[in-house]
Amino acid sequence: MSKNILVLTGSPRKGGNTDKLADAFIAGAQQAGHTTVIFTTADKHIKGCIDCQTCFSRGSACSVPDDFVNLAPLLEQADMVVFATPMYWFSFPVQLKAAIDKFYSYLISKRTLKIKECVLLVSGGGTDLNTYDGIVKSYKLIADFLNWKDSGIVIVPGLHDKDDILKTDGLKRAETLGKNIV
Repeated sequence: MSKNILVLTGSPRKGGNTDKLADAFIAGAQQAGHTTVIFTTADKHIKGCIDCQTCFSRGSACSVPDDFVNLAPLLEQADMVVFATPMYWFSFPVQLKAAIDKFYSYLISKRTLKIKECVLLVSGGGTDLNTYDGIVKSYKLIADFLNWKDSGIVIVPGLHDKDDILKTDGLKRAETLGKNIV
C-alpha cells in the first residue's frame, strides 16, 4: 500500500550531507511506490511555540503567523514523517525543532493526525556513536508520545565537509530503508 511520506529536513546547508541523505531515502521510497513530499525547515521562518493555547482558533493550526501554516496541511496528509537532520549539540537544529514544537497545536486542539510511522536520518561530525544518544532518545520519545512506530534510524557519523557522505555507506543505507517501507 502506497504511503504519503513527509520528509522534514533540518540542515541550513543546501545540497550537503543531510540533503543527500534525505534524497537517497526519497529515491528508495519512490521506488517502493510511495509518494514523498519534502519540507525544508531551514529556509522557512517558523517561530517557536509560545504555549498560547489558541491553536486552530484563528483559521490555522498555529495562531502565530509563520511558515508553519504551509507545513500543517502536509502533516495532515502524511502517513509517515521522516526527520532528516544534522545533529547540532546532541539534538535537532533549531529550525527543525521549532517545527516539531508546533506539532503541539494538534495535541492542544485534540486533532488527530493520520501519521502512524516515523524515521530518523542523522548526519553529524562526531565519530563516537554515543554522541548521537541525545537526538535518538528525543526522536524515540517523540515517536512514543505520539504513538508513532519507529520504522528505522540511519546515523552517518564523521561528516564535516559538504560531500563527506559520498565516502560512506550512508546513502545506500538510507535508500534501502526507503525501499523497505511497507
